[in-house]
Amino acid sequence: MKFPDRLQIPEVILEIARRLESAGFETWCVGGAVRDNLLELPNKDFDLATAARPEQVRELFHHTIPVGMSHGTVAVLDRGRHLHEVTTFRRDVRTDGRHAEVEFGATLEEDLARRDLTINAVAYHPLRHEWRDPFDGGGDLDRKLIRAVGDPAQRFREDYLRILRVLRFAARFGFRIDPPTWEAATAAAEGLRSLSAERVRDEWFRGLETAEVPSELVASWNAVGAIEIWLPEVLEGLQKAGRELRMIDRLVPRDPVLITSFLSGDPVATLSRLRCSNAEIERGRGIRDHPRPESVSDVAVRRWLAEVGPQADDLLAIWTAEGEGEALGEAIARVRGSGAPLTLKDLAVNGDDLVRAGVPKGPAVGEILRALLDDVLEDPSRNQRGDLLRRARGHARRSGSDTGGGPPVSSRSPDADGRGGVLP
Repeated sequence: MKFPDRLQIPEVILEIARRLESAGFETWCVGGAVRDNLLELPNKDFDLATAARPEQVRELFHHTIPVGMSHGTVAVLDRGRHLHEVTTFRRDVRTDGRHAEVEFGATLEEDLARRDLTINAVAYHPLRHEWRDPFDGGGDLDRKLIRAVGDPAQRFREDYLRILRVLRFAARFGFRIDPPTWEAATAAAEGLRSLSAERVRDEWFRGLETAEVPSELVASWNAVGAIEIWLPEVLEGLQKAGRELRMIDRLVPRDPVLITSFLSGDPVATLSRLRCSNAEIERGRGIRDHPRPESVSDVAVRRWLAEVGPQADDLLAIWTAEGEGEALGEAIARVRGSGAPLTLKDLAVNGDDLVRAGVPKGPAVGEILRALLDDVLEDPSRNQRGDLLRRARGHARRSGSDTGGGPPVSSRSPDADGRGGVLP
Protein backbone atom coordinates (compact mmCIF):
# COMPACT_ATOMS: atom_id res chain seq x y z
CA MET A 1 0.00 0.00 0.00
CA LYS A 2 1.13 3.52 -0.72
CA PHE A 3 0.41 5.35 2.50
CA PRO A 4 -1.06 8.85 2.28
CA ASP A 5 1.22 11.76 3.03
CA ARG A 6 -0.81 12.52 6.13
CA LEU A 7 -3.98 11.61 7.98
CA GLN A 8 -6.54 14.11 9.17
CA ILE A 9 -6.01 13.90 12.91
CA PRO A 10 -8.39 15.71 15.31
CA GLU A 11 -6.78 18.71 16.98
CA VAL A 12 -7.31 17.29 20.48
CA ILE A 13 -5.24 14.21 19.53
CA LEU A 14 -2.52 16.48 18.17
CA GLU A 15 -2.51 18.45 21.44
CA ILE A 16 -2.05 15.27 23.48
CA ALA A 17 0.72 14.05 21.17
CA ARG A 18 2.52 17.42 21.29
CA ARG A 19 2.54 17.45 25.08
CA LEU A 20 3.88 13.90 25.28
CA GLU A 21 6.52 14.50 22.60
CA SER A 22 7.56 17.82 24.21
CA ALA A 23 8.17 15.92 27.43
CA GLY A 24 10.47 13.55 25.54
CA PHE A 25 8.07 10.63 25.04
CA GLU A 26 7.74 9.12 21.57
CA THR A 27 4.05 8.95 20.65
CA TRP A 28 2.21 7.32 17.71
CA CYS A 29 -1.38 6.87 16.52
CA VAL A 30 -2.25 3.17 16.46
CA GLY A 31 -5.18 0.80 16.20
CA GLY A 32 -8.56 0.86 14.59
CA ALA A 33 -8.74 4.52 13.60
CA VAL A 34 -5.51 4.23 11.59
CA ARG A 35 -6.81 1.09 9.87
CA ASP A 36 -10.24 2.56 9.15
CA ASN A 37 -8.82 5.78 7.75
CA LEU A 38 -6.63 3.78 5.38
CA LEU A 39 -9.82 2.00 4.28
CA GLU A 40 -11.49 5.42 3.91
CA LEU A 41 -14.01 4.55 6.61
CA PRO A 42 -15.14 7.21 9.10
CA ASN A 43 -13.30 6.87 12.39
CA LYS A 44 -11.77 9.77 14.32
CA ASP A 45 -11.40 7.95 17.65
CA PHE A 46 -7.60 7.71 17.48
CA ASP A 47 -5.72 5.85 20.22
CA LEU A 48 -2.17 6.81 21.09
CA ALA A 49 0.76 4.56 22.01
CA THR A 50 3.63 6.23 23.84
CA ALA A 51 6.92 5.62 25.57
CA ALA A 52 5.57 7.41 28.65
CA ARG A 53 4.61 5.18 31.53
CA PRO A 54 1.06 5.44 32.91
CA GLU A 55 2.09 7.50 35.93
CA GLN A 56 4.01 9.89 33.66
CA VAL A 57 0.96 10.34 31.45
CA ARG A 58 -1.11 11.22 34.53
CA GLU A 59 1.49 13.76 35.61
CA LEU A 60 1.37 15.51 32.22
CA PHE A 61 -2.41 15.89 32.03
CA HIS A 62 -4.73 17.38 34.63
CA HIS A 63 -7.78 15.27 33.86
CA THR A 64 -7.24 11.55 33.42
CA ILE A 65 -8.94 8.29 34.28
CA PRO A 66 -6.85 5.15 34.99
CA VAL A 67 -8.95 2.82 32.84
CA GLY A 68 -6.31 0.08 32.68
CA MET A 69 -3.19 0.98 34.60
CA SER A 70 -1.90 -2.58 34.83
CA HIS A 71 -1.99 -2.77 31.04
CA GLY A 72 -0.63 0.73 30.60
CA THR A 73 -3.80 2.54 29.54
CA VAL A 74 -4.82 5.98 30.79
CA ALA A 75 -7.75 7.94 29.39
CA VAL A 76 -7.13 11.66 28.92
CA LEU A 77 -10.23 13.86 29.14
CA ASP A 78 -10.48 16.79 26.77
CA ARG A 79 -12.40 20.00 27.45
CA GLY A 80 -15.60 18.37 26.26
CA ARG A 81 -15.07 15.51 28.71
CA HIS A 82 -14.40 13.03 25.92
CA LEU A 83 -11.99 10.18 26.63
CA HIS A 84 -8.87 9.54 24.57
CA GLU A 85 -6.86 6.43 25.40
CA VAL A 86 -3.10 6.68 25.78
CA THR A 87 -1.28 3.37 26.25
CA THR A 88 2.35 2.75 27.14
CA PHE A 89 4.48 0.71 24.73
CA ARG A 90 4.46 -2.81 26.16
CA ARG A 91 5.52 -6.37 25.62
CA ASP A 92 3.92 -9.55 26.92
CA VAL A 93 5.69 -11.30 29.79
CA ARG A 94 3.30 -14.24 30.08
CA THR A 95 -0.23 -15.14 28.96
CA ASP A 96 -2.75 -17.83 29.82
CA GLY A 97 -5.07 -17.65 26.84
CA ARG A 98 -7.34 -15.16 28.58
CA HIS A 99 -5.15 -12.49 30.15
CA ALA A 100 -1.71 -11.10 29.49
CA GLU A 101 0.85 -9.86 31.98
CA VAL A 102 2.79 -7.03 30.37
CA GLU A 103 5.87 -5.00 31.08
CA PHE A 104 6.63 -1.46 29.97
CA GLY A 105 9.80 -0.02 28.50
CA ALA A 106 9.22 -1.64 25.12
CA THR A 107 9.79 -0.05 21.72
CA LEU A 108 7.07 0.79 19.21
CA GLU A 109 8.11 -2.24 17.14
CA GLU A 110 7.77 -4.55 20.17
CA ASP A 111 4.38 -3.03 20.92
CA LEU A 112 3.15 -3.64 17.38
CA ALA A 113 4.50 -7.19 17.47
CA ARG A 114 2.13 -8.15 20.30
CA ARG A 115 -0.97 -7.10 18.38
CA ASP A 116 -3.39 -9.61 16.90
CA LEU A 117 -3.71 -8.80 13.18
CA THR A 118 -1.40 -7.14 10.70
CA ILE A 119 -4.09 -4.64 9.70
CA ASN A 120 -4.22 -3.53 13.34
CA ALA A 121 -0.44 -3.20 13.63
CA VAL A 122 0.12 -0.09 11.52
CA ALA A 123 1.30 3.10 13.26
CA TYR A 124 1.27 6.73 12.18
CA HIS A 125 3.19 9.61 13.75
CA PRO A 126 0.71 12.49 13.97
CA LEU A 127 3.37 15.21 14.12
CA ARG A 128 6.07 13.94 11.77
CA HIS A 129 3.65 12.19 9.39
CA GLU A 130 5.72 9.03 9.38
CA TRP A 131 4.46 5.46 9.01
CA ARG A 132 5.53 2.18 10.63
CA ASP A 133 4.26 -1.07 9.14
CA PRO A 134 6.62 -3.88 10.13
CA PHE A 135 4.16 -6.69 9.29
CA ASP A 136 2.82 -5.38 5.96
CA GLY A 137 -0.62 -4.59 7.31
CA GLY A 138 -0.98 -2.03 4.54
CA GLY A 139 -0.36 -4.74 1.97
CA ASP A 140 -2.99 -6.95 3.61
CA LEU A 141 -5.49 -4.09 3.40
CA ASP A 142 -4.82 -3.94 -0.33
CA ARG A 143 -5.12 -7.72 -0.61
CA LYS A 144 -8.30 -7.74 1.54
CA LEU A 145 -6.65 -10.29 3.79
CA ILE A 146 -7.00 -11.05 7.50
CA ARG A 147 -3.66 -12.35 8.76
CA ALA A 148 -2.25 -12.82 12.25
CA VAL A 149 0.89 -10.98 13.29
CA GLY A 150 3.82 -13.38 13.35
CA ASP A 151 3.04 -16.98 14.35
CA PRO A 152 -0.79 -17.30 14.37
CA ALA A 153 -0.76 -20.29 16.73
CA GLN A 154 1.22 -18.25 19.25
CA ARG A 155 -1.12 -15.27 18.85
CA PHE A 156 -4.14 -17.47 19.65
CA ARG A 157 -2.45 -19.17 22.59
CA GLU A 158 -1.86 -15.71 24.06
CA ASP A 159 -5.56 -14.88 23.89
CA TYR A 160 -8.14 -17.23 22.39
CA LEU A 161 -10.56 -14.36 21.87
CA ARG A 162 -8.38 -13.41 18.91
CA ILE A 163 -9.95 -16.32 17.03
CA LEU A 164 -13.30 -14.58 17.22
CA ARG A 165 -11.74 -11.24 16.32
CA VAL A 166 -10.38 -12.81 13.14
CA LEU A 167 -13.92 -13.84 12.23
CA ARG A 168 -15.38 -10.45 13.13
CA PHE A 169 -12.95 -8.42 11.04
CA ALA A 170 -13.25 -10.79 8.09
CA ALA A 171 -17.05 -10.42 8.20
CA ARG A 172 -16.94 -6.68 8.79
CA PHE A 173 -14.73 -5.87 5.83
CA GLY A 174 -15.60 -8.79 3.56
CA PHE A 175 -11.95 -9.94 3.65
CA ARG A 176 -10.72 -13.49 3.23
CA ILE A 177 -8.75 -15.16 6.02
CA ASP A 178 -5.11 -16.10 5.42
CA PRO A 179 -4.98 -19.95 5.25
CA PRO A 180 -2.28 -20.41 7.96
CA THR A 181 -4.25 -18.08 10.23
CA TRP A 182 -7.45 -20.05 9.60
CA GLU A 183 -5.73 -23.39 10.19
CA ALA A 184 -4.28 -22.16 13.47
CA ALA A 185 -7.70 -20.80 14.52
CA THR A 186 -9.48 -24.10 13.95
CA ALA A 187 -6.68 -25.99 15.69
CA ALA A 188 -6.93 -23.72 18.74
CA ALA A 189 -10.74 -23.52 18.90
CA GLU A 190 -11.01 -25.66 22.04
CA GLY A 191 -9.33 -22.79 23.85
CA LEU A 192 -12.53 -20.77 23.36
CA ARG A 193 -14.02 -22.74 26.26
CA SER A 194 -11.70 -20.93 28.66
CA LEU A 195 -13.01 -17.47 27.79
CA SER A 196 -15.47 -15.57 29.93
CA ALA A 197 -19.06 -15.45 28.71
CA GLU A 198 -18.99 -11.66 28.74
CA ARG A 199 -16.05 -11.45 26.32
CA VAL A 200 -17.63 -14.01 23.98
CA ARG A 201 -20.98 -12.19 24.10
CA ASP A 202 -19.41 -8.84 23.29
CA GLU A 203 -17.51 -10.31 20.34
CA TRP A 204 -20.61 -12.12 19.03
CA PHE A 205 -22.80 -9.04 19.37
CA ARG A 206 -20.24 -6.69 17.80
CA GLY A 207 -19.75 -9.15 14.98
CA LEU A 208 -23.46 -9.30 14.19
CA GLU A 209 -23.75 -5.52 14.35
CA THR A 210 -20.83 -4.81 12.02
CA ALA A 211 -20.76 -7.74 9.57
CA GLU A 212 -21.38 -6.91 5.92
CA VAL A 213 -23.35 -10.17 5.70
CA PRO A 214 -24.35 -11.50 9.16
CA SER A 215 -25.04 -15.01 7.87
CA GLU A 216 -21.41 -15.31 6.78
CA LEU A 217 -20.25 -14.42 10.28
CA VAL A 218 -22.52 -17.13 11.73
CA ALA A 219 -21.22 -19.61 9.15
CA SER A 220 -17.62 -18.83 10.07
CA TRP A 221 -18.36 -19.24 13.78
CA ASN A 222 -19.86 -22.61 12.92
CA ALA A 223 -16.93 -23.63 10.73
CA VAL A 224 -14.33 -22.81 13.36
CA GLY A 225 -16.29 -24.64 16.08
CA ALA A 226 -17.37 -21.64 18.17
CA ILE A 227 -21.11 -22.22 17.62
CA GLU A 228 -20.92 -25.75 19.00
CA ILE A 229 -18.96 -24.57 22.04
CA TRP A 230 -20.83 -21.39 22.96
CA LEU A 231 -24.13 -21.36 21.05
CA PRO A 232 -25.27 -24.99 20.73
CA GLU A 233 -28.95 -24.00 20.65
CA VAL A 234 -28.26 -21.97 17.51
CA LEU A 235 -26.86 -25.06 15.83
CA GLU A 236 -29.84 -27.11 17.01
CA GLY A 237 -32.27 -24.41 15.92
CA LEU A 238 -30.82 -24.31 12.43
CA GLN A 239 -30.92 -28.09 12.13
CA LYS A 240 -34.34 -28.78 13.68
CA ALA A 241 -36.35 -25.84 12.41
CA GLY A 242 -34.71 -25.81 9.01
CA ARG A 243 -34.31 -22.07 9.26
CA GLU A 244 -32.79 -20.31 6.30
CA LEU A 245 -29.60 -18.79 7.69
CA ARG A 246 -29.54 -16.04 5.09
CA MET A 247 -32.86 -14.77 6.43
CA ILE A 248 -30.96 -12.94 9.17
CA ASP A 249 -29.37 -10.76 6.47
CA ARG A 250 -32.85 -9.28 5.92
CA LEU A 251 -33.59 -8.57 9.57
CA VAL A 252 -34.04 -4.89 10.32
CA PRO A 253 -32.84 -3.51 12.66
CA ARG A 254 -29.46 -5.25 12.89
CA ASP A 255 -30.04 -6.20 16.50
CA PRO A 256 -27.86 -8.96 18.04
CA VAL A 257 -30.47 -10.02 20.62
CA LEU A 258 -33.10 -10.29 17.88
CA ILE A 259 -30.78 -12.25 15.57
CA THR A 260 -29.60 -14.56 18.35
CA SER A 261 -33.15 -15.24 19.52
CA PHE A 262 -34.33 -15.90 15.97
CA LEU A 263 -31.52 -18.39 15.33
CA SER A 264 -31.64 -20.19 18.67
CA GLY A 265 -33.85 -23.15 19.39
CA ASP A 266 -33.87 -21.97 23.02
CA PRO A 267 -33.21 -18.20 23.23
CA VAL A 268 -33.42 -18.15 27.03
CA ALA A 269 -30.67 -20.75 27.36
CA THR A 270 -28.45 -19.03 24.79
CA LEU A 271 -28.82 -15.52 26.19
CA SER A 272 -28.40 -16.80 29.75
CA ARG A 273 -25.15 -18.58 28.85
CA LEU A 274 -23.87 -15.34 27.34
CA ARG A 275 -24.67 -13.53 30.60
CA CYS A 276 -27.09 -11.15 28.95
CA SER A 277 -29.26 -8.85 31.03
CA ASN A 278 -32.59 -10.02 32.44
CA ALA A 279 -34.37 -7.67 30.04
CA GLU A 280 -32.54 -9.18 27.06
CA ILE A 281 -33.33 -12.72 28.23
CA GLU A 282 -37.02 -11.89 28.63
CA ARG A 283 -37.02 -10.28 25.22
CA GLY A 284 -35.59 -13.46 23.75
CA ARG A 285 -38.26 -15.51 25.50
CA GLY A 286 -41.02 -13.47 23.89
CA ILE A 287 -39.59 -13.46 20.40
CA ARG A 288 -40.35 -17.14 19.88
CA ASP A 289 -43.55 -17.52 21.92
CA HIS A 290 -46.22 -15.47 20.14
CA PRO A 291 -48.45 -16.38 17.16
CA ARG A 292 -49.45 -13.98 14.42
CA PRO A 293 -52.69 -11.98 14.85
CA GLU A 294 -55.84 -13.63 13.51
CA SER A 295 -56.16 -10.98 10.83
CA VAL A 296 -54.98 -7.46 10.01
CA SER A 297 -58.25 -5.86 11.07
CA ASP A 298 -57.88 -3.02 13.55
CA VAL A 299 -59.59 -5.01 16.32
CA ALA A 300 -57.38 -8.09 15.80
CA VAL A 301 -54.23 -5.98 15.62
CA ARG A 302 -55.15 -3.99 18.75
CA ARG A 303 -55.70 -7.21 20.68
CA TRP A 304 -52.45 -8.68 19.35
CA LEU A 305 -50.46 -5.56 20.27
CA ALA A 306 -51.95 -5.61 23.76
CA GLU A 307 -51.00 -9.27 24.17
CA VAL A 308 -47.42 -9.18 22.88
CA GLY A 309 -46.52 -5.72 24.21
CA PRO A 310 -42.89 -4.73 23.51
CA GLN A 311 -42.27 -7.90 21.49
CA ALA A 312 -44.38 -6.61 18.61
CA ASP A 313 -41.55 -4.90 16.75
CA ASP A 314 -39.25 -7.92 17.07
CA LEU A 315 -41.94 -10.26 15.76
CA LEU A 316 -42.79 -7.90 12.93
CA ALA A 317 -39.10 -7.70 11.97
CA ILE A 318 -38.91 -11.51 11.77
CA TRP A 319 -42.09 -11.88 9.74
CA THR A 320 -41.01 -9.07 7.42
CA ALA A 321 -37.69 -10.84 6.84
CA GLU A 322 -39.71 -13.94 6.01
CA GLY A 323 -41.66 -11.91 3.45
CA GLU A 324 -44.95 -12.01 5.35
CA GLY A 325 -45.00 -8.81 7.38
CA GLU A 326 -45.91 -6.02 4.96
CA ALA A 327 -49.68 -6.02 5.53
CA LEU A 328 -49.25 -6.46 9.28
CA GLY A 329 -46.72 -3.63 9.40
CA GLU A 330 -49.19 -1.30 7.70
CA ALA A 331 -51.94 -2.35 10.13
CA ILE A 332 -49.69 -1.81 13.16
CA ALA A 333 -48.72 1.65 11.92
CA ARG A 334 -52.39 2.48 11.37
CA VAL A 335 -53.42 1.34 14.86
CA ARG A 336 -50.53 3.07 16.59
CA GLY A 337 -51.14 6.23 14.61
CA SER A 338 -54.75 6.29 15.74
CA GLY A 339 -53.68 6.62 19.38
CA ALA A 340 -55.97 3.74 20.36
CA PRO A 341 -55.42 2.54 23.97
CA LEU A 342 -53.46 -0.70 24.10
CA THR A 343 -52.40 -1.10 27.74
CA LEU A 344 -53.84 -0.66 31.22
CA LYS A 345 -51.92 2.61 31.49
CA ASP A 346 -53.84 3.92 28.48
CA LEU A 347 -57.23 3.54 30.19
CA ALA A 348 -59.04 6.70 31.28
CA VAL A 349 -59.31 5.23 34.80
CA ASN A 350 -56.84 3.48 37.07
CA GLY A 351 -56.91 1.26 40.12
CA ASP A 352 -57.18 4.18 42.53
CA ASP A 353 -60.27 5.41 40.68
CA LEU A 354 -61.93 2.04 41.10
CA VAL A 355 -61.06 1.86 44.80
CA ARG A 356 -62.45 5.35 45.36
CA ALA A 357 -65.54 4.22 43.48
CA GLY A 358 -66.03 1.38 45.95
CA VAL A 359 -64.21 -1.62 44.51
CA PRO A 360 -62.36 -3.29 47.41
CA LYS A 361 -58.60 -3.32 47.18
CA GLY A 362 -57.22 -6.62 46.02
CA PRO A 363 -57.28 -8.88 42.98
CA ALA A 364 -60.72 -7.62 41.88
CA VAL A 365 -59.22 -4.24 40.93
CA GLY A 366 -56.80 -5.78 38.45
CA GLU A 367 -59.42 -8.16 37.09
CA ILE A 368 -61.87 -5.33 36.43
CA LEU A 369 -59.20 -3.16 34.81
CA ARG A 370 -58.31 -6.00 32.47
CA ALA A 371 -61.98 -6.48 31.63
CA LEU A 372 -62.29 -2.76 30.88
CA LEU A 373 -59.23 -2.91 28.63
CA ASP A 374 -60.80 -5.81 26.78
CA ASP A 375 -63.89 -3.65 26.15
CA VAL A 376 -61.76 -0.75 24.95
CA LEU A 377 -59.67 -2.93 22.64
CA GLU A 378 -62.91 -3.93 20.95
CA ASP A 379 -64.04 -0.30 20.65
CA PRO A 380 -61.59 2.49 21.55
CA SER A 381 -64.43 5.02 21.77
CA ARG A 382 -65.40 3.34 25.05
CA ASN A 383 -62.29 4.75 26.72
CA GLN A 384 -64.30 7.47 28.47
CA ARG A 385 -64.09 7.96 32.20
CA GLY A 386 -67.79 7.92 32.94
CA ASP A 387 -68.44 4.97 30.66
CA LEU A 388 -65.57 2.98 32.20
CA LEU A 389 -66.77 3.61 35.74
CA ARG A 390 -70.27 2.44 34.79
CA ARG A 391 -68.78 -0.68 33.26
CA ALA A 392 -66.64 -1.19 36.36
CA ARG A 393 -69.83 -1.17 38.42
CA GLY A 394 -71.28 -3.87 36.22
CA HIS A 395 -68.17 -6.01 36.38
CA ALA A 396 -68.01 -5.59 40.16
CA ARG A 397 -71.61 -6.62 40.63
CA ARG A 398 -71.20 -9.70 38.47
CA SER A 399 -68.12 -10.75 40.38
CA GLY A 400 -69.58 -9.88 43.78
CA SER A 401 -66.66 -7.57 44.52
CA ASP A 402 -68.86 -4.61 45.45
CA THR A 403 -69.62 -6.10 48.85
CA GLY A 404 -67.45 -6.18 51.90
CA GLY A 405 -64.34 -3.97 52.08
CA GLY A 406 -65.81 -0.58 51.12
CA PRO A 407 -68.86 1.35 50.03
CA PRO A 408 -70.79 -0.13 47.12
CA VAL A 409 -69.82 0.99 43.64
CA SER A 410 -73.12 2.81 43.33
CA SER A 411 -72.47 4.90 46.45
CA ARG A 412 -71.28 8.47 46.34
CA SER A 413 -67.48 8.47 45.92
CA PRO A 414 -64.95 11.07 44.78
CA ASP A 415 -63.82 10.63 41.20
CA ALA A 416 -60.24 10.92 39.99
CA ASP A 417 -60.13 14.69 40.21
CA GLY A 418 -61.35 14.62 43.80
CA ARG A 419 -64.92 15.82 43.17
CA GLY A 420 -67.89 13.91 44.47
CA GLY A 421 -70.03 12.07 41.96
CA VAL A 422 -72.88 9.62 41.94
CA LEU A 423 -72.31 6.60 39.73
CA PRO A 424 -75.50 5.63 37.91
